[in-house]
Amino acid sequence: MTIRKRLTKHGNSYALIIERPILELLGIDSDTLLQISTPDGSSIVITPVKSEQQREQFASSLEKVNKKFGRALKRLAE
Repeated sequence: MTIRKRLTKHGNSYALIIERPILELLGIDSDTLLQISTPDGSSIVITPVKSEQQREQFASSLEKVNKKFGRALKRLAE
């Protein structure tokens, strides 16, 4: 998906307004910590930072899947 936007004046700075449907699609709200990077020096990448709870949930789910299907997945990988 590509969207063209202009920056909005916000005090002495500029802001990028992200519409609600995009925020909902990405699971971002006002409490979400965002990481901003410029990998090539000419573009901006904004990524939500996963919370420790989300990481723990993912690790737990991965462990359950590996216990249940580990052998089958290993055979499929061979």
